[in-house]
Amino acid sequence: MKLLFERSRPGRGSDLLPPCDVPVTELPGELCRESAPHLPEISEVDLSRHYTELAKQTHGVNDGFYPLGSCTMKYNPRIDEEMAALPGFTNLHPLQSPDTVQGALQVLHTAEQALCEITGMHAMTFQPAAGAHGEYTGLLLIRKYHRSRGDTARTKILVPDSAHGTNPASATMAGFTVVHVPSNAHGGVDLDALREVAGPDTAGLMLTNPNTVGLFDPNILEITQIVHNAGGLCYYDGANLNAVMGHVRPGDMGFDCVHINLHKTFATPHGGGGPGSGPVGCKAFLADFLPAPRVVERDGVYAFETPAHTMGQVRSFYGNFLVVVKALTYILRLGKEGIPEASAGAVLNANYLMKKLADRYTMSFDTLCMHEFVMSLEPQSHAIGVTAMDIAKRLLDFGIHPPTMYFPLIVHEALMVEPTETESPETLDEAAEIFLKILDEAEQDPESLHAAPHHTAIGRPDEVAAARNPVLRYTEL
Repeated sequence: MKLLFERSRPGRGSDLLPPCDVPVTELPGELCRESAPHLPEISEVDLSRHYTELAKQTHGVNDGFYPLGSCTMKYNPRIDEEMAALPGFTNLHPLQSPDTVQGALQVLHTAEQALCEITGMHAMTFQPAAGAHGEYTGLLLIRKYHRSRGDTARTKILVPDSAHGTNPASATMAGFTVVHVPSNAHGGVDLDALREVAGPDTAGLMLTNPNTVGLFDPNILEITQIVHNAGGLCYYDGANLNAVMGHVRPGDMGFDCVHINLHKTFATPHGGGGPGSGPVGCKAFLADFLPAPRVVERDGVYAFETPAHTMGQVRSFYGNFLVVVKALTYILRLGKEGIPEASAGAVLNANYLMKKLADRYTMSFDTLCMHEFVMSLEPQSHAIGVTAMDIAKRLLDFGIHPPTMYFPLIVHEALMVEPTETESPETLDEAAEIFLKILDEAEQDPESLHAAPHHTAIGRPDEVAAARNPVLRYTEL
């Protein structure tokens, strides 16, 4: 398809802005460009057709099975979008006086109460804009806590080797040294290795439970106790919270702070760059260090309050407010019964699909999984030269979005599959048949898989060349 620049013709446009109803103020000359930016000039009809064509080539949850592991492409009910689109929310300005935005403040306060109940925390901030931003904020909480006690020797964060890749990156950005903790033969944290590295220089532990291979660590209480005995704090990465919400709480597992991906677990579409929301919750002893301001309620009136020893702000204003509106709508609509039902459905679907594939595909761990499972194509890679990439590309021909590839790193030739709770048994049966059919093709004609996909708008690109020599700007020929 043509790019917008290729459709562009000088003088065309589709700007239909109303007359300006406020005084016009020109920017100072030193802030202005010397020449206009090179932007496409497009008529309204050509612009509409361009994006319609793009939409037809995009695969989403409305198009077919989307088992992207660890990123949880959740069902996004229309009611959530409708609530976030209410004029009373969309027409607000973050600098309005609190007495003019009582409804919005009530949303933040109610969402905080609900999420604290789900996670076992006592206080929460909605400022972080995404999961990794929440990790960074949680680590600043841990750092602030130790420094408030004069305990400056705690410079290390313990991170299991099955962690999300952002965990060590966030710890490094927060000024800590990362210590990797290996997994045991069952996919959980190696307790002996953890005891060996936990000590007076340990600031904390970052851990996801269920972890990235889709397993709930049965030793979780002992893990958090080891870290606490060493004087460290425990941080819960909530990326996989959708597998356990309503059944167990991070706070009850021994975690001191947590981030939640509202854009994963609580209904806002994930992907496309945002907007996201990664609120951070904590136990009461950390609440005074949270970012400012927080919403408090006194006698039915909502106001902003600055925690006594706040770390300051980690983002402008109060975070991505409309994402919180969607999340609260999702929580209230499901209620106390629906939240655990959703997580139970996610676990059931994952185990159902895993069982259908286990005779032919190699599972990373021979045990029940939680919301996702990880397969290894290493045997096929060695025997017939077919890789996880080949399987993933061939799935596109059947209208299935590929699972996550080559993650987690502790599983070679990994495909991470997460069906989510919303898929029917019929969809899972069909998906299993396709996975098995592709494996038959791989064994009979491996070369055909090297060239897949065969029926998509774009075939298999040279990914090495694309990574090394990306074309990021349009250049006229």
